[in-house]
Amino acid sequence: MGLDEDALDYHRADPPGKLEISTTKPTNTQRDLSLAYSPGVAAPCRAIDEDPAEAYTYTTKGNMVGVVSNGTAVLGLGDIGAQASKPVMEGKGVLFKRFADIDVFDIELDENDPAEFADSVARMEPTFGGINLEDIKAPECIEIEEYLREEMDIPVFHDDQHGTAIISGAALLNACEIAGKDLEEIEVTFAGAGAAATATARFYDSLGVKKENITMCDIDGIITEDRAAENDPHEYAAPFAADVPEGSLADAMEDADVFVGLSVGGIVDEDMVRSMADEPIILAMANPEPEIGYEQAKAARDDTVIMATGRSDYPNQVNNVLGFPFIFRGALDVRATEINEAMKVAAAEALADLAKRDVPDAVVKAYGDQPLQFGPEYIIPKPLDPRVLFDLSGAVAEAAMETGVAREELDLEEYREELEARLGKSREMMRVVLNKAQSDPKRLVLAEGDDPKMIRAAYQLVEQEIARPVLIGDKRAIWEQAADLGLDFDPEIVDPTSDELDPYADRLHELRKRNGVTRREAQGLVHDGNYLASVMVEMGDADAMLTGLTNHYPTALRPPLQVVGTADDSDYAAGVYMLTFKNRVVFVADATVNQAPDADVLEEVATHTADLARQFNVDPRVALLSYSDFGTVDNEGTRKPREAARRLRENADIDFPVDGEMQADTAVVEEMLTGDYDFSDLDDPANVLVFPNLEASNIAYKLLQRLGGAEAIGPMLVGMDKPVHVLQRGDEVKDIVNLASVAVVDAQTDEE
Repeated sequence: MGLDEDALDYHRADPPGKLEISTTKPTNTQRDLSLAYSPGVAAPCRAIDEDPAEAYTYTTKGNMVGVVSNGTAVLGLGDIGAQASKPVMEGKGVLFKRFADIDVFDIELDENDPAEFADSVARMEPTFGGINLEDIKAPECIEIEEYLREEMDIPVFHDDQHGTAIISGAALLNACEIAGKDLEEIEVTFAGAGAAATATARFYDSLGVKKENITMCDIDGIITEDRAAENDPHEYAAPFAADVPEGSLADAMEDADVFVGLSVGGIVDEDMVRSMADEPIILAMANPEPEIGYEQAKAARDDTVIMATGRSDYPNQVNNVLGFPFIFRGALDVRATEINEAMKVAAAEALADLAKRDVPDAVVKAYGDQPLQFGPEYIIPKPLDPRVLFDLSGAVAEAAMETGVAREELDLEEYREELEARLGKSREMMRVVLNKAQSDPKRLVLAEGDDPKMIRAAYQLVEQEIARPVLIGDKRAIWEQAADLGLDFDPEIVDPTSDELDPYADRLHELRKRNGVTRREAQGLVHDGNYLASVMVEMGDADAMLTGLTNHYPTALRPPLQVVGTADDSDYAAGVYMLTFKNRVVFVADATVNQAPDADVLEEVATHTADLARQFNVDPRVALLSYSDFGTVDNEGTRKPREAARRLRENADIDFPVDGEMQADTAVVEEMLTGDYDFSDLDDPANVLVFPNLEASNIAYKLLQRLGGAEAIGPMLVGMDKPVHVLQRGDEVKDIVNLASVAVVDAQTDEE
C-alpha cells in the first residue's frame, strides 16, 4: 500500500479527520451542566461584559489560536481552495496541541479577495488569543498580515513567511559560527522573491546581515535597481534590489558565502556551488525537492559545505514546527498584542543556542540513533526535543515583556517550570526535587564514570548546578570521551587504576575483615568502581553515589549494601518507583529488593517510602495492599500487610494516614473508600502503595507504565545509611540526572 492510500486510511478512520473537542470540566451531574451552561454561564458572561479582559480568565481565549487559510497556496499543491485545504489546517492544529498544548479552531474561508478575507478574520478577534495565517498566496498574504497586525490587538503570524525565516535564521547563526564567518560581512544570495524569501531576507537583516550584502533573484534573474525602477518585482522585493548589472542566479552565487533557496527544486548545479566562497553555507529549502540535492552539494567541493534543506531525510531540516507552536505559546502566555521582530530574533537565538547543548537520549533514539552533536551536520535542534518548549517559549515571552507588547508580566523561572509541567506530571514532580538539589549541590560519585552516558550526565549536573560529580574511571579515557562528545568541562576524576587508594583499601578491610575479606583482597576490591564509590561515601569523601548503569541490579547493589549498609534505624533497604499520571502521582514499593517481606519489612518499607514522598512535596497516604479487604480473607499472606498496617496506625511517631490490608482498587478509588469502607483511616485515595511482595510490585509498576500510560522515575533506594541509588541497566541520561537529583536531596536531608 502506498503512502497516499495510507494517508487516506489514516484520515478516514472513524472519527474522520484529526481533531475533536473535549471538555475540561466535569459534566457528570445536573449541577455540572447548570454550571457549564444555563443558568450558571450567565455569571462569567456578565463578568466579561464588565471587563473584556476577563475573557482570558473565564474562557479558552488565552489558549486558543485560529489557523486560517483560503487554500490559495498549499505547500506542494498550489491553489486547491478552502475546502481542500482543511486537512492541512487540521494538521496544523495537531502540531499546535502536540508540541505546545495550544488548542486550535481551523478556519477555511472561501474568499480570495484580500480585503474581504482580512476583514472576515479581523471580526473573529473575540474568539481567539492569536491568529496563524496559513497557505495564502503571495503577495496577498503580506497585505493581509499587515492589515490584521494593525487592526487586531492579538498576535497575528503568517507562518509561511516568518516560520521559515526564524528557523533558517537559527541555522544561519550556527553555520556562520562553525564556518568562522561574520554576519555583518557575509554575502547572501537568495533564489526566490516571494513572501517567504522577502520575509527571510528582512529577518536576516534583523539578525545582523547587511541589506547591501543580500542579492535576491527571481525567475528572471538578479533583482537590480534598474528592474525595481521599472516596477518589475513586487513592492516587497524592491527593497532588496541590488546596484549591480543584470545577471543570472549563477552570477549571483559567485563568491557568495550563503545561498538561500526558497524557490523550486533543481535550479542549482555543482558548478554554481563550486563558485561560492570558502566554507559555503547552503540553505536549500524548496520542497519536496531542494534547489540542489544534499549529496550533490557535498560532493561539489573539498572543503566543508554546511547545508540545510526542508527534508527530514537529511541533516539540518528547516522545519517550521520548531517555531510556530512555541512562539505562540510564549506570546499567548504573556497576552502579547503582537509578535514583533524582537520576539522573532529571540526565538532564532534560543534555537541556535539549544543546538549547541547535549541532546537527550530520547531525541537521539527518535531519529534512528544518528549522531546529534553540534557541528556542520547538526545546526538546528530537532522538533521532538522537549527543551524547545521552555527555551524558545521563554525567550519569546521575555522579549515580549522587554519590548512592551506583553499585557501580563511573568516570573521567567516560574514560567519555565509551568512549561515543563505541560510536558507531563513527571517533569512537574522532578522540578520540585531539582530545585531542592540546586539550592545546595552535594558531592556525588558516579561509579561507572567512564561510560559515555555517565560523562554526559556529569556535564549536565555541573551545567545545571545540581551536584558536584566525581567520575570513577580511567582519566585519559574520560577526557577523550568528553572531548569527542563536545563537552567543555573539567570533571573531577578518581582513577581506580592509578590513584592512591590505600586509605580506601584500609577502610574496606576494616569493615569487611569479619566477613572474610583480607587486606590483599580489599586492595583488589577498591579497583572496582562500585566498591570504591561505596567506601568513598562511607568515609564521607562523597555525599552520595550512583551505580548500576552497566550491571545487573543485584550485582550493583551488593557492594553498597556490604559497605554503606542500612541506616541505624533501618534493617532493610527497598526500591521505590514514582509513577506519574496526568493528574495523579503514586509511589510503588518494594519493586527491586525484598522478595518475600514479612510484617517487619513491610512496616519499614512503608515508613521509608512515605519519607521519600515528602521529598517530592507529596503528603503521603499509605495503603498496605493484598488481594483481600480488611480481613475478608485470613491466611499467612494477608496477615502480613494487615499486621504492618496495625503497627503503623498504633505508632505514635507515624504522622501520615495508613491502612490495610486492602485491594488495589479500594486503595485508589475514592468512591470505594468512602462507601463500603468509610471506616478506613484513609479519607482520600492512597498515593503510597506497599505491595505484599517484590513480584507483585514489579509486575504492577510495569503494567501501569506500559498499559496505564504512567511515567516511571526510579528505582529510588530507601533505607540506606547514606544516599545510594542503583540505576537500571540502559537508563538514559535524563534518568541518571533525575536519580542524581534525588541522591543530592537525600544528602541534604541527612545533613539536616
